[in-house]
Formats: sequence, structure tokens, C-alpha cells
Amino acid sequence: MLVHCVTNEITSELVANAILFVGGKPVMADDPREFRDFAKHTDSLLLNLGHLSKTKQSAIVKAGLIGYSQSKPIVLDLVGIQSSSLRYKIAHRLSKVHPAVIKGNFSELRAYCDLHSTARGVDGSEADQTPKAITELRLALEARARKNPQTLYLATGATDLLVCQETSLLLINGVSELECFTGSGDLLGGLIAALLGAKIDPISATVTAVSYLNCCGEIAQSVTTGLASFRHETLDQLSLLSQKNWSSCIKGKIV
Repeated sequence: MLVHCVTNEITSELVANAILFVGGKPVMADDPREFRDFAKHTDSLLLNLGHLSKTKQSAIVKAGLIGYSQSKPIVLDLVGIQSSSLRYKIAHRLSKVHPAVIKGNFSELRAYCDLHSTARGVDGSEADQTPKAITELRLALEARARKNPQTLYLATGATDLLVCQETSLLLINGVSELECFTGSGDLLGGLIAALLGAKIDPISATVTAVSYLNCCGEIAQSVTTGLASFRHETLDQLSLLSQKNWSSCIKGKIV
């Protein structure tokens, strides 16, 4: 699967390597003059709102429109929309290209749904992940899924909430260290896009990508001590865990 990534420059190498580690091929092209040519060959599209600029905004919107016109499955990553009205407006504009998956942390998805968020910057807030807050967000996303049945919504955090027209799931693998290195969320967007590009349906692609990354983090935590070594081991496990019967470790429930 060939994934076109219009993503955060700060983490673009990490995203590209993550896609490679799971057997995909990334194209990290962000010049709109090339988009139509690449769209002839790519299998999916990742749009990430991180590290925004006027040029980047134009590129993301154009890539989304071209991807939609070519029926490419699109992953939209809502980086920082809880802190930026500009990113919020771009996110809702891009929702009109009917992404297969719209993802972000709990605070970003709350902002997307016009719910109050306590987050600062681009990170999620623990206060946005209480049982009451999760239920509130789930109900809001279920309402959106009924209006937009073609889109699956993913909120990431200590647990991960997946909502689509068919079902709502809580995935409970993972470790807190995954939130402590830059780009773990961007990386997840790349994994989802890679699986969508392999013609895997959005529910299976998202559950697989989220659980796979979280299981890699669980293994990394068990054999490392510092965050730098944890990051390195997590990335190693992206290329190793698929050789094992890892899916039996997935933990989650329907809500």
C-alpha cells in the first residue's frame, strides 16, 4: 500500500518509518503541484493539521479535495484543534471530503464536537477523559456518525474510543509512556492510513492499528526504563510484533 502523507514536518520521518515498518510505502509529498500525479498511484491519504502554516493549509485542503475526487480513503488527524480556531475551521472544512477516519485525542474530538475541553496546547487533558466526559463524547460522536455514516471517529487517550454508525468500542491496551514521546499520535494516523490503503475496512483498520501500537508500547515498557529507550523499543516492535500471534492480546469492549 502506498500512502500519501501531508503531515507534520516535525514528525514526518517518524510517520514514514512507521509505515515502512508495517510493510507500507510512504510518499511525503506536500507540494500541491504534484498531488494529481501522486493520486494516480497512491492507495490512501493522511492529512495531519500539525505545524500549520498558510502554505500547509492550502496543501492539506487541495490534497483532501483531490483524494476525495479519486475515492481515496482519507485519515484526518485533528492535531491541536482544541487550541486553534483556525485548525477547527479547517477540520470542519475537510470533513466535507468524507474522511474514512477522523482521529485525535479526547480533547481534540471534544473540540470538534463543540464540547468543552480543558486541554492546553496540542496534548489531551485527563479531565476530558473521566467516565462522564467519555460518555458525553461518545454520545456526541454517535450523533455525528448517524449523519456521516461513511466516517469513523477515533479518540485516543488512556483508553481509546472508536465510534461509527455500526458500533462504539473502548480499546484498553496501552501504556502512559506512549504519550511522552513526540509523534506517537501522528504515527498512529500513518498506521491507520496504511491499513486502509491495503483495502481493510475502517473498523478493522482502526482497531488493528490502535491495538498494534498499544501492544508494541506494552512490550517496550516491560523491557526498558527511560523514555528514550522506550521510544526506540516501541519503534522496533512495530517491525517485530506482527511476526507473533499478537492479536490475542487485544483488550476492549462494546459500549
